[in-house]
Parts: sequence; structure tokens; C-alpha cells
Amino acid sequence: MREPVQSQARVRDRFGAVLTASMSVLSVEAVLGGIALFLWGQTQESPGLPYSGLGIFLLVLMAPVMAAVGAVFAALLSIGVVMPLVGVAGWFGRRFSGREAWWWVPVLAAVFTSPSVLAAVVLVEADVLACLGGWLVVSAALAATALVARRLLLPGRPHLSGGVMFWRVALYGTLAVITAGALAGISLYAGIGYEPPRLGAEGVAGTWSDGKGGTLTLTTDGKATATRVETFELDDAFETVVHTCTGTGTWEYDPGTGPWSQEVAVSVDDCPLDTWEVFGTSEHPKLFVYIGDPDSWDLYILKRVADPWRQEPQ
Repeated sequence: MREPVQSQARVRDRFGAVLTASMSVLSVEAVLGGIALFLWGQTQESPGLPYSGLGIFLLVLMAPVMAAVGAVFAALLSIGVVMPLVGVAGWFGRRFSGREAWWWVPVLAAVFTSPSVLAAVVLVEADVLACLGGWLVVSAALAATALVARRLLLPGRPHLSGGVMFWRVALYGTLAVITAGALAGISLYAGIGYEPPRLGAEGVAGTWSDGKGGTLTLTTDGKATATRVETFELDDAFETVVHTCTGTGTWEYDPGTGPWSQEVAVSVDDCPLDTWEVFGTSEHPKLFVYIGDPDSWDLYILKRVADPWRQEPQ
């Protein structure tokens, strides 16, 4: 009776070690993915929206709950995907190669994740290259997790408990996160992040459209003509009220201290126009103002229209 009990204990211990290793690696990969996603976001065209103090406070407050939900998700993913992937890869290796081979893990990981890519392309009509990149990233993440878990099941390997695996992954994972964060910081310092175009007064002059019939024409002599340009204000209930503005006036460009602080001040009779800020690209610049509370991140955007007298960049 003692031997079956000991055997069951070893199985439970091995299962716990594999589960702990898988969950730990998935957690590290999630943090690395977050850093990569943040870095990618910094390279994309953006108006540089302000961070909400309340939003940051709520995010910090929700961090323990988010960590708990992440742990549950990692456990389900480990039991439902990673462990079956290790088992099926081992069976394929013994069936077709005569022995277990590590390369079955990434092959099967790519096969397992391919239906979701096809579904995204066909059903959602997502960008093919974006789906392909996401498929490669997800496949690599699952394969890496499964390969770490697989090492615990190979014969001849020293037995490691769940606690030992957790601290090993935590150590190497922390080093990986610190390295990734440092590389991301260096990359941003080197200038790979997005910056709005420096328009200058000549670049601001022209006709701008909201795509809904509203236009704002700014001439080189400082005159402004608004035609059905929308303006926004908050009522007593803090609801956004929209008005349309038509009239003439003046405008002025302020270069600020850098590309992020450029402003275009427009003054039109009987129109409460806000100061416009700049984003977009040199070829396709945009002006924007906030709709209501800036923390809502809701924007009213004007895009420059090609004027007959302006030679647009090629």
C-alpha cells in the first residue's frame, strides 16, 4: 500500500512543478509582452493624450485583482493548452521519430494557434500581416512555456519542486524584464518614438476639414474663415453640447518648446473656438481639440485639404 501512495505523491508533485513552471513563464511573458506593446504604441501616430490621475489611481487600486485574474487565466491556459501540448508533442515524437524531440513543441504550437488566425482574417477581415505577426508571437510564447515545462518531464533530469521552479523562473524572468525595460528606454531615448510634425506657420496655413462638411481656412496673412466647424462646451449637468461655428476672424501659430507643444489659436467672432493642437504626419497633418473633458480622450479632428495653390509633399 505504501508504494502506490508514494507514486501518487510523486505524480502530484510533478504535476504541481509543471503547473508552477508554466504559470510563472506565462506571467513573465505577459510582462514582456506589455513592455513590447507599450514600445510599439510609442511608435504609432498619436495626439499624446493626457493621463488621467483618477485612471492611474484606479489602475493601481485594481492591480491585485488584475494579478489574481491573471493567475487564474495562466492556470487555465497551463492546464488546458500547455500541458496537452507537451503531452501531444511527446506522443508525436515517439510515434513518428522513435523518441521525443523538442521541435515537435513549436510545430504543434503553430498548428494549434492557426485556426484563430484564419478566423480573424475571414470573420473579422483583420489585416493579414498583423494576424501573421500575432500568430508567430502567440505560437512562440506557447512553445517557450511548453519547452520549459517539458524539461521537468524528461528522464534523467533532476527532480525540481514547484517552489524551486517558481524562484528560478522569477529570477531569470526578472532579469529578462529588466533587460527588456532598459532596451525599451534606450530605444525611446534614441528617438524611435512618434513625434508630431513641426508645421510652422506656413505649414498650418491652408484648408482643414472635419470630413462632415465643416472647414477651417487659415490664410498666410493671418485670417481665418470657419464654415460649420463644431465647437463644444459642458452644460450644468456636465454633458457635452455641440454647436456649429461659421464666421471670420484671425489665427496665430505658437511653436511652443517642441513638437508636442505646438498650438494654433483661432479667434472667430461669436465662436468659442478652442486652441488647436497638432499631430499626424508631415504628409498628412491634423489639428485637434478635446471634446468635453480631456480625460475622456474624445477628439474633434481636422485634416488638411489639398489646396490648389499648395504643393503637397510627395
